[in-house]
Amino acid sequence: MDIAILGGTGDIGEGLALRLAYHTNHAVLIGSRDAEKAENKAGEYETELDSRGVETTIDGGANADVATLADVVIVAVPPYYVTDTIEAVAADLDAGDIVVTPATGMDRDDDGFHYAPPPAGSVTEHAASAVPDGVELVGAFHNLAAGRLANLDADLGVDTFVVGDDDDAKGIVTDIAEGIADLRVLDAGGLGNAAEVESLTPLLINVAANNDGLHDLGLELK
Repeated sequence: MDIAILGGTGDIGEGLALRLAYHTNHAVLIGSRDAEKAENKAGEYETELDSRGVETTIDGGANADVATLADVVIVAVPPYYVTDTIEAVAADLDAGDIVVTPATGMDRDDDGFHYAPPPAGSVTEHAASAVPDGVELVGAFHNLAAGRLANLDADLGVDTFVVGDDDDAKGIVTDIAEGIADLRVLDAGGLGNAAEVESLTPLLINVAANNDGLHDLGLELK
């Protein structure tokens, strides 16, 4: 499939781009508001993969230009930009496309990070309001540490959760994600359960910050 990563120049976008291009045969497209930035980053990813013996082409361009080519669009931008980004490319999405959001709303104070959902209940549910008719929204990749994801020498050995109201769309995203080595995908139910998934992210960050030797934490359920 053709997978566009909007915000693919950022931390989580970099990790997903590298892992998908390294472990799967899907075509990866890097999007940004700045097309030149996306093109340059795509070249950096190609160079990294080539150094590991993986010859692949990663194209980059403006968000709208890569979204129109993709079957699956991952919106890897900060939570306060998610709906604006989806709305900006809505006309470039086709019926049957899937939009994926990994964003989590958080605040920070002296005690650490705290879950801060929008009035809709979760960033994922808020994003659903911006998705055009005929396009499904799936929440996934929320609790993955960007640094660990982008380090191709690191074994993942973690779980990620998917939420969505369309089982077929969740199944496609699950198949894509499970193409990444040592990443297990667990179905957490409908979009109404997104808050429970998203709220785990600040917990992981706080645990990592307060315990020596724990960095880039993930979850593995047993």
